[in-house]
Amino acid sequence: MTTSATPGEQPPSPGPLVARTVRVDLAPEQVASLVELLPGDRPVTWLRRGEGLVGWGVAAEVRTHGATRFSDAAKWWAETTGRTVVRDEVNEPGTGLVGFGSFAFADEPGDSVLVVPEVVVGRRGETTWLTTIGPDEVAVPQLTVADEPPAPVDVSFADGSLDGEHWMSVVADAVARINAGDLEKVVLARDLVATAGAPVDVRWPLRRLASSYPMCWTFHVDGMFGATPEMLVRRERGLVTSRVLAGTIRRTGDDERDLALAATLARSSKDLEEHEYAVRSVADALDPHCSSMNVPESPFVLHLPNVMHLATDVAGVVHDAATVSSLQLAEALHPSAAVGGTPTPVATALISAIEGMDRGRYAGPVGWMDASGDGEWGIALRSAWLEGPTVRLFAGCGIVADSDPEAELAESQAKFVPVRDSLSS
Repeated sequence: MTTSATPGEQPPSPGPLVARTVRVDLAPEQVASLVELLPGDRPVTWLRRGEGLVGWGVAAEVRTHGATRFSDAAKWWAETTGRTVVRDEVNEPGTGLVGFGSFAFADEPGDSVLVVPEVVVGRRGETTWLTTIGPDEVAVPQLTVADEPPAPVDVSFADGSLDGEHWMSVVADAVARINAGDLEKVVLARDLVATAGAPVDVRWPLRRLASSYPMCWTFHVDGMFGATPEMLVRRERGLVTSRVLAGTIRRTGDDERDLALAATLARSSKDLEEHEYAVRSVADALDPHCSSMNVPESPFVLHLPNVMHLATDVAGVVHDAATVSSLQLAEALHPSAAVGGTPTPVATALISAIEGMDRGRYAGPVGWMDASGDGEWGIALRSAWLEGPTVRLFAGCGIVADSDPEAELAESQAKFVPVRDSLSS
């Protein structure tokens, strides 16, 4: 069942659903990655280091728009959970009724979606489970490895909304505005368009991303896919965490050289300044919801296959879990300075004015939530939008007073690498 809400109007909730979760015997040596189970029927994915959730089919779905896209989805979810009978034999985060969401970056344009699959398979530690969701309880399906998806064919790449030269001029414009005192930081993104000779099966890049970037969260919801290194918010049993990334340097492939570069990144005043803005925005947004919070004084360097980031893990104890879900926390955090800028209203207005493209769901919250309101919401980075044979890749960079347009262009190229490589055969 698919419903749609006009901005500010509550969408109709689906009829009564039955969600049944059972434990299954599916060891990692039998299925190395849950992504191998996915059929082609509306697959959804949220995986990291072999654990997480995958699903397929649609038991219920809502599409929301505009400034009320989060609140409309949250109302729909509350009604849907109220109408669902849950039979849960596992009782782990992500069991029972689960919805997967992908939300637009800006109020306009773009749509957002929250979908309840018909089948969800989850893995945490040594525990694997299967959930079926529908109007009636159904027999537990047999889990089998799906056929190998076809590789993309005849893939070519072209500039998106702006070529490199034009984008560097936009960066230079932003630096001038920052130095004039208009704002402190703005995140500017660009796109790259890949066109294949036939419709792309999203399961192909998902398998590649999950294998190549195990420390990231490999995701797919309704055409938006990628491998994000950034956790916007996780809420689990009263605890909330957020992984903040800002400040990036490209890896060379030489271990000794990369260690030296990591040390340079950790001392870079430009990158530390950018990172401080991002951490502060997350801490300020979480503070009203937490009875206590831990914000480390200094970041660590996160090493990924293609780049290194300054990273900080912010953690807290939530006091309003009974009334505020993980999706509502994601709304409170979005957009953080890591994807918008500082001050946020000024930065997002500048993005709209000079970036020259529609972000869609790029840099918006993506993830999942269960009936208790617990869940994980990442930021849709290292990502792309898939529609038939067309894949639109995105990359963004934090611009501050010391930013150099050519260096920012090189950084954006590095951030295209994960998805670009995942489309090769």
